[in-house]
Amino acid sequence: MAMEITQFLLAAQSADSRVRTEAEASLRQFQEQNLPLFLLSLSFELENNDKPAESRRLAGILLKNSLDAKDSARKDHLVKQWFAIDVALKSQIKDRLLKTLGSSALEARHTSAQVIAKVASIEIPQKQWPELVGSLLNNMTQQGSPAHLKQSTLETLGYVCEEISHHDLVQDEVNSVLTAVVQGMNQSENTAEVRLAATKALLNALDFSQTNFENEMERNYIMKMVCETACSKEAEIRQAAFECLVSIASTYYEVLEQYMPTLFELTSNAVKGDEESVALQAIEFWSSICDEEIDRQEYDSPDSGDSSPPHSCFIEKALPHLVQMLLETLLKQEEDQDHDDDVWNISMAGGTCLGLVARTVGDGIVPLVMPFVEKNISSPDWRSREAATYAFGSILEGPTIDKLAPMVAAGLEFLLNATKDGNNHVRDTTAWTLSRIFEFLHSPDSGFSVISPENLPRIVSVLLESIKDVPNVAEKVCGAIYNLAQGYEDSGANSSLLSPYLTEIITHLLAAAERTDGAESKLRGAAYETLNEVVRCSNLSEASSIIAHLLPAIMKKLAETMDLPIISTDDREKQAELQASLCGVLQVIIQKLSGREDTKPIIMQNADDIMRLFLRVFGCHSSSVHEEAMLAIGALAYATGAEFVKYMPELFKYLQMGLQNFEEYQVCSITVGVIGDICRALDEKILPFCDQIMGLLIQNLQSGALHRSVKPPMFSCFGDIALAIGAHFERYVAPAVQIMQGAAQVCAQMDTLDEELMDYANQLRRSIFEAYSGILQGFKDTKAELMMPYAQHLLQFVELVSKDSLRDESVTKAAVAAMGDLADVVGENTKQLFKNFTFCGEFLNECLESEDEDLKVTARWTQGMIARLML
Repeated sequence: MAMEITQFLLAAQSADSRVRTEAEASLRQFQEQNLPLFLLSLSFELENNDKPAESRRLAGILLKNSLDAKDSARKDHLVKQWFAIDVALKSQIKDRLLKTLGSSALEARHTSAQVIAKVASIEIPQKQWPELVGSLLNNMTQQGSPAHLKQSTLETLGYVCEEISHHDLVQDEVNSVLTAVVQGMNQSENTAEVRLAATKALLNALDFSQTNFENEMERNYIMKMVCETACSKEAEIRQAAFECLVSIASTYYEVLEQYMPTLFELTSNAVKGDEESVALQAIEFWSSICDEEIDRQEYDSPDSGDSSPPHSCFIEKALPHLVQMLLETLLKQEEDQDHDDDVWNISMAGGTCLGLVARTVGDGIVPLVMPFVEKNISSPDWRSREAATYAFGSILEGPTIDKLAPMVAAGLEFLLNATKDGNNHVRDTTAWTLSRIFEFLHSPDSGFSVISPENLPRIVSVLLESIKDVPNVAEKVCGAIYNLAQGYEDSGANSSLLSPYLTEIITHLLAAAERTDGAESKLRGAAYETLNEVVRCSNLSEASSIIAHLLPAIMKKLAETMDLPIISTDDREKQAELQASLCGVLQVIIQKLSGREDTKPIIMQNADDIMRLFLRVFGCHSSSVHEEAMLAIGALAYATGAEFVKYMPELFKYLQMGLQNFEEYQVCSITVGVIGDICRALDEKILPFCDQIMGLLIQNLQSGALHRSVKPPMFSCFGDIALAIGAHFERYVAPAVQIMQGAAQVCAQMDTLDEELMDYANQLRRSIFEAYSGILQGFKDTKAELMMPYAQHLLQFVELVSKDSLRDESVTKAAVAAMGDLADVVGENTKQLFKNFTFCGEFLNECLESEDEDLKVTARWTQGMIARLML
C-alpha cells in the first residue's frame, strides 16, 4: 500500500533550509530503504487530484529522476533497479500513471506523459508492457473521451516514439499510432490543444513511418494533413507542422517530388508573411533539402562504383524563386541584434540557407545574387549594405574559384574600406565576409590566392586597425587573421610572406585578449585561438626568435593568473578560462619549437619553469584548466624525451587524480592520452610508476561508473605501456588480456542497429587490436612465447570483425596489423593456427583491393609475415 508523503514533498520545497534539508533526508531514506513503495507512493501522489500542485510536481520530478539520468552508468543502475521491482507492484505504478493522463491538472498530465515514456524506454525494448500502445489508443477512440485526455495521450505517444527505436513496434502498432495521431490533427474534430499535441507527436512518429511513406495512398493522406495543419490559424500549430516538414525533407526526400509545388508555396508564404517562429521553420525546410542534396552529390562521385541515392535537384529547379525569397529575408535584421552565437533570427537563417544553396548548386547562384549585392552594397540604408555584404559572404563556398575570383578581386578593396562603415552591424558582417574570403580563396599551396605580395600590407593594416573595434567586430577580425595565417601553412616560399608582420600581429592579438571588454562576444578566446594558429602556421626558420620571445611573455601571464583575487565562483571560472587559454598557447609554442633540432634547446632551457607553472595550475583544482594543462604536459613530454622523468614524482599524483576523475570523464580521457605520450618519451624509465598506472587502468575498465568513451583510449594505453617497458610487461599481461577478451565479447553482443553504439564498438575494437599490437611488439625478441596462449583468441576476434560489414577502415587496419604482429613476433609457434584460420587469406585479399593506401601497405606486410611462416 502506498505511503502518505505529501507533507514531506511540500516540506522539501520549504523556504526554511532546516525544514527543507530534513524533508529531503526523509525522502532519500524512504527511497533507499524501500524503492518500490517509494515509487508507488509518488505515482499515487501524482495521480491524486486532491493533492496540492506543488507536491504533485515534485512527485513527478522524483519519479522521472528514479528512471532516467544523463550519466550512462547512473542510467544503467536505475534501469536495473526498475527491473528488480515486483511485476505486480510495477503494474500498479503504471496504472496510476495512465490514470493521471485524465487528470484535470495540465502539469500532472504533462509529467505523467514524460514518466510513461521513460518506463516505455526501459520496458518496450525488452518486450514488456505490450499493452501500453493499446491502452493509449483506447483513450483516443473511446466514445466521449474528453479533449484533455486526448491531448495528454497524444503527448505521451509523441514522447514514447521519441524514447524508443522504430524496431521496437510492430507495423500494426505503427499504423494504429499514426492513424490516431493524424486524426488528432483534424481541424474540424479537435480542439487546438489536441491538434498541437497530435502535430508534435507526428514529428516523433515520422521515424516509424517508413512503410507508410512507401504506400502512396497513406503518404498522400499524411502529407495532406501536414500541409493543412501548416495553414492553421494558431501560430504554434503552424510551427509544429513546418517542423514535421523539415523532418520529412531529410527522412523521405525520395518521395517528395509530387508535393514540391505545394511545399514551395507554403514555405514561401510563411517566409514572406508569417510570424518569425513559423518562418524560421519554413527556411529550415529548404536548408534540410540542401543538406540532403549536398550529401547525395558527395556520394555520387564518378570514381565511386556505388549506385548513388536518387537526386531530384529540387534546389536547382526552384533556384531563381528560392534565391529571391532568401535575399528578401536578409533585409529583415533586428535593430538591436545581438551578435552572440545563440541568437537566431530570420535574416541569419536566410543567410545560412543561402550558403547551403551555394554549396548545392555552385556557380549557378552567382548571377542570381550579384545584382542584389551591387544594388545594395552602397545604399544609404545600413540594412541594405549589411544584407548585400551578408549575401556576398554567404555564397563564397560552393562556386568554383574561376567564377568567384573576378568578383572577389573586384570587391576586396571595397570590403577593406567597409571595415570603417558607420554601422556596427555592417562592420561585423564585413569582417565575417573577409574571414570567409581568406578561408575559401586564399590557398597559395594550391596555386590560387586573392592575397598577393602587393595587397598583403594593406590587408594586414586594415585587420590590425579593425581588431581594436567593438568586441563583436574584433572577434570576427580574429577569424579573418586566423584564416589568413592558415592559408600560408605549408605553402613553401609563400609562407615567408606573413613573417614580416608576425610581431605586429602577435602584439595586437595579445592586446585584444587583454581588453577589459574581452569577455564580450567571446573575443578573448578568439584572440588566443588565433594566436595559436598564427604561431602554428608560421615559417619557423624566420619566426623562431619571435616565438622564443613570446614564450616568456605567455609564461609571465600564466604566472600572474595565480595571484588573481578569487572571491566568487565567477572569479574562479574566469581564472580557469584564462589559464586554459594560456596553457593552450604554451602547448602550441612547445610543439612548434620542439619540431626542429635548432629550436628545441629553447624548450629544454625553459622546461623546468614551464613544468612548475603547469603544476601550479593543477593546484588551482579546476577541471577545465586541468585538461589544457594536461595536454600541454603531453607536448612537453614529447619535447623533452627521457629527461621528463625528473618531473614524474611531483606530476604523478595529478596523473592519478586525472585517472580517478570519473565525473569529468574528458579529464580522465585526456590523462590517459598524456600517459601514452609520457610512455613514448620515457620508455623503460616509466617502469617505477607502472604498477599504479596499470592498477588504475584495470580498475577503471572494470568499473560500471566510468563513461564508456574513456575505455578505448585505456586499451590503447596498454599497448603504449607494453612498448615502453618491453619484457617487464610480463606481470601485467594476464589481467590485461583477460579484460581485452571480455571487451571483445561485449563488442560481439552490441546492437548493430544502433548507430551511436556501432561507432563506440568500432573505437573499442580498434583499441583492443592496438593493445594486442603494442604488447606483441613489446615482447619481440624477449618473451614472445608469453603471447602464445592468447594467439587463438586474437585470431578469433579478427575473424569475427572481418565478417562485420559495418566495421570502419581504422578497425580493419588495426586488425590486420595485429595479425601481422602475431606472425612476426610469436613466429613459428603460430604456423598451425594460421593454417587452421582459413579466413586470413580471403580477408587480406579483400584489404589489398581497398582504396586506402595505408591499409594496402599494412595488408601486404602482414601477408609477407604469414607467408614467411609457411615456408
